[in-house]
Amino acid sequence: MQNIILATTPTIEGKQITNYHGVVSGEIITGINFVKDFFASIRNIVGGRTKSYEKELVEAREKALEELADRAVSVGANAVVGIDIDYEVLGQNNGMLMIIATGTAVTAV
Repeated sequence: MQNIILATTPTIEGKQITNYHGVVSGEIITGINFVKDFFASIRNIVGGRTKSYEKELVEAREKALEELADRAVSVGANAVVGIDIDYEVLGQNNGMLMIIATGTAVTAV
């Protein structure tokens, strides 16, 4: 990931925002494979955490944030504030996961 500050807050403590570059986003759509689906359905019956889905979710969120950071750098920003992350399931049988990270690209000094 780029050397960039990512924050869910509207400001960055100890920094002053000197320029706003606009809204940037990072989107990821990933498919959930059959094997993970099968074991998740068993876990749903017997209870407990589904590690394979959790790992998939973490990786997809990290990729969305990396894409967000790359887009911020491409418009001249060194930080993104006000980040919001949304999750949706898509596709036939809800077999795809979409993660969108949005925020405001800024220059902070």
